[in-house]
Amino acid sequence: MFTIDDLADRLGGYLPQDEIRQVKRAFYYAEQAHDGQRRRSGEPYVTHPLAVSNILANMHMDYQSLMAAMLHDVIEDTGVTKEALAAQFGDAVAELVDGVSKLTQITFEDKAVAQAENFQKMVMAMSQDIRVIIVKLADRLHNMRTLGALRPDKKRRIARETLEIYARIAGRLGINTIRVELEDLSFQAIYPMRAERIKRAVAKARGNRRTMMRQVQNSLQHGLDDEGLPGTVIGRQKHLLSIYRKMRDQRKSFAEIMDVFGFRIITEDVDTCYRILGAVHNLYKPVPGRFKDYIAIPKANGYQSLHTTLFGANGMPIEVQIRTREMEAMANNGIAAHWLYKAGQTERPIAAGSHARAREWVRGLLEMQRHAGNSLEFIEHVKNDLFPDDIYVFTPKGDIMEMPQGATAVDFAYMVHTDIGNSCIACRIDRHLAPLSTRLESGQTLEIITAPGARPNLAWLSFVMTAKARSAIRHALKNQQRTESIQLGRRLLNKALGDFETSLEELPDTRLPRVLASLDVRTADDLLESIGLGNRMAYAVARHLVESGESPATAQPAVPGSQEAPVVISGTEGMVLNFARCCHPLPGDAIIGHLSVGKGIVVHRVDCRNLEDIKRDDPDKLFALKWADEVSGDFPVTLRIEMETRRGLVAELASVVTDADANIERIGIEERDARLSIINLTLAVRDRVHLARIIKRIRNQPHVGRINRIRN
Repeated sequence: MFTIDDLADRLGGYLPQDEIRQVKRAFYYAEQAHDGQRRRSGEPYVTHPLAVSNILANMHMDYQSLMAAMLHDVIEDTGVTKEALAAQFGDAVAELVDGVSKLTQITFEDKAVAQAENFQKMVMAMSQDIRVIIVKLADRLHNMRTLGALRPDKKRRIARETLEIYARIAGRLGINTIRVELEDLSFQAIYPMRAERIKRAVAKARGNRRTMMRQVQNSLQHGLDDEGLPGTVIGRQKHLLSIYRKMRDQRKSFAEIMDVFGFRIITEDVDTCYRILGAVHNLYKPVPGRFKDYIAIPKANGYQSLHTTLFGANGMPIEVQIRTREMEAMANNGIAAHWLYKAGQTERPIAAGSHARAREWVRGLLEMQRHAGNSLEFIEHVKNDLFPDDIYVFTPKGDIMEMPQGATAVDFAYMVHTDIGNSCIACRIDRHLAPLSTRLESGQTLEIITAPGARPNLAWLSFVMTAKARSAIRHALKNQQRTESIQLGRRLLNKALGDFETSLEELPDTRLPRVLASLDVRTADDLLESIGLGNRMAYAVARHLVESGESPATAQPAVPGSQEAPVVISGTEGMVLNFARCCHPLPGDAIIGHLSVGKGIVVHRVDCRNLEDIKRDDPDKLFALKWADEVSGDFPVTLRIEMETRRGLVAELASVVTDADANIERIGIEERDARLSIINLTLAVRDRVHLARIIKRIRNQPHVGRINRIRN
């Protein structure tokens, strides 16, 4: 059994003796705190924190992280408090332990909610000290290694959580040694039979091709030696989940995947990496389009390497990765390499750039957390955003921005800054105007055009890819809807109060708080929002406000029925004013409002047949509207046109509509017979006068018969 003395011997290779003594002291403290506790396997519980510390020692983590690993369960599973740990081992270690604790004291009815809540708390802890997540990953790794004592259903649940969250975080932070093992252990727990079959097939295939692998490896090594280039060639093996995913997603056989030979060449400096690249390209022909330079443009997690694919003997593909020793440490340990110290340079940690990128990522998580509506929405954003396939685009100043595959100009705008995303109206890709929904490609230069007062569009949610953009758009739309609902609610309530010859401003100061308490509403804005969204009737609230200060006999409208005086609308009310699609009301039409729960006011034409049931069953939800003198925006309307069938029909109509300063939104042609066609034409017009002018122009065209505005 692995002991604390074994760990101390291992730590002697990179930590000073006084720090090793601190780690041992933490172990003895944990051993005493967990005295009498056992794991499900029957082993003393302290073997778990010791194993977690050993995983971190393999990554050469600092002594405070190792101490936190020793103590990470004492707050949760024993009577030791955070304050006691701080007194014994210092605030830094106590904060780490507090951040890593499993946080399962709160119980939830839904396990998914519990998982999401715990992950949110972990993100908060990560924002204070990124080492929290590294210790947590090591903790999860040892738990995955010892899943054997659990029930199969619990194994699968933990394995899926590990695969969806922890393995992705390890990948996003560049800790590939932990990522690969977490993925393989999860795969074996979820699909034990598939994993076992692939494992046996891999062992057999490696035995069959060992000779060929050695020949290629020797050939590459001799090529470097002949050129006088320092470098070590090692074979690279695919892990089980990677093989399974390629077989499933790419529909490849096992033999096709194992036919690819992978090698890694480790050298001393960046200059030599590029010289080795030239040497291997001289030795074997490169496959066009399969070269990637992650040294010049590192991945978001700090990964750097040169990747190339070569044609070997008999056309056999050879994948080669070329990197320095520091890059190799970064590829294996990622953000953890920040705590690795070079021999003789103990003051300067390597991978500082990776640490900065990791902190930037955590800051992005915190911003998403603030914008997310709930913990489940947040965790879905995070899962979608972890470790995507990347493209690289340029800002107008030449800065490189890394984006996920399929990202759009809106994603780019939000990645630059949330305010840029919220106010963007157009973009230029390689100096040419392009739609905001355009999918970006590597190498493009992107410029975002903004306008003051511009706001996000609900349609953006249908094409954005990044979690940051999605959560920021939803957050902005929620705020926008709330602001507009409050404004509309205030108008409706003041209008209803006007029937009692008063207003919100004229009510006594004590009146509104009393009514809010009786209605169980926290703030005045919440009440106004509820009215604006149609969840409460303005007239009922107004009556309540008046009656709370007067006797019911005197709380009557000054003019009975005056509450039917029309509300004026201008079309700029925003998300809480919707125009019915059934009757397409236009400025100039006689209109009526229907208060729809959660939507606000839905505007119909007075003669709309869809209102008949509401007029009969719930007339209180209808109220008179009228158009303002000046109405902004375009409104859809559908015309039914009968014309003689002939060539150029659509082009002729489009020309007439364009000349009349209108847009065609939709066109449908229904052939009635060989001579006559019926055309359904949906236009965007300003008002009834504009529509009349368009109809007159169309009617003046030859071969046009009847024209009707479609009414439901």
